[in-house]
Amino acid sequence: MIASPPTGVFVPVPTFFKPASATNTLQPVIDVETQVTHSIHLAKNGIRGLVLLGSTGEAIHMSRQERFDMVSGVRKGLNDAGFPDYPIMAGVLINSVDEVLEWLQDFKKAGAQWGLVLAPGYFGAAASQENIREWYTVVANNSPIPILIYNYPGVTNNVMVTPETYSILAKHPNIVGCKMSHGNVSYHVQVSLDPDIDHNKFKVFSGFGQQLGPIVFFGAAGVIDGLAAMYPKTVSRLMALSEKRPIEPKVHEEIQKLQYVVSTAEEFIGTWGIVGIKEGVQRVLGMGTLEGGRLPLKGKLPDGEWGKWDKTMSRIQEIEGSL
Repeated sequence: MIASPPTGVFVPVPTFFKPASATNTLQPVIDVETQVTHSIHLAKNGIRGLVLLGSTGEAIHMSRQERFDMVSGVRKGLNDAGFPDYPIMAGVLINSVDEVLEWLQDFKKAGAQWGLVLAPGYFGAAASQENIREWYTVVANNSPIPILIYNYPGVTNNVMVTPETYSILAKHPNIVGCKMSHGNVSYHVQVSLDPDIDHNKFKVFSGFGQQLGPIVFFGAAGVIDGLAAMYPKTVSRLMALSEKRPIEPKVHEEIQKLQYVVSTAEEFIGTWGIVGIKEGVQRVLGMGTLEGGRLPLKGKLPDGEWGKWDKTMSRIQEIEGSL
């Protein structure tokens, strides 16, 4: 039987690059060593699995060889650190079916267990749900690893995969879940509670930690959350409590406290995106640089911006340190 991802918190990890000043290439080179160090830190602090080379991972800014080196390097580093078979999803962010399958074949060789495949959005305004279903079916029929549907309207010309489409595609044996990176909580709830879906096989994840408690209560499998790249123990604690049944009053009170702290900190991620995540990881964990990603995401936060978030980040840092 095809294995589905486990429930819990996954982190869409940023791709680390070496300082531009340390290389003489057009773009800073990937820093697999730091990538492995960060991945091991997450594995040791409650994170259930990783998403490499998703939107946060800037896969579209990398060459085929770099993508392979990234996934294979992290897989080897985790294995060597005592985390064999640690869950890895790898992001696929292109529209051509042939290239999607090329990426998936590479990721299988590199050691990823699943592909997180972005909905085809270049012609998103013209894409019918029927054609989206056929596109995913062709990919799933030919993929060497199981795939998840990745719906991120912000980068796909506002393509929204509907609950009906999820319900139909969930029956495909090689489609084992989805990630919804949008604020339509109703879609999360409809898909997570759909009685026609085998939820032991098809796992529903949100891309937003600020939705964690509510959607897990209504059957979602977890989150793929950028804030957890900085504060893995806090987000994982919120997940663990939200999964408990029944929820005792004291547990419910802690869930509410943690959800508030996570949701307010997530505003930083929503405001500053990949550049903010990278700067946050460097400031909180001391990993990476303050140079952001590759063009056009090169750069750091404006001077003084991190300090504006001091109250919010101090609150979550206190909890992280206590766990």
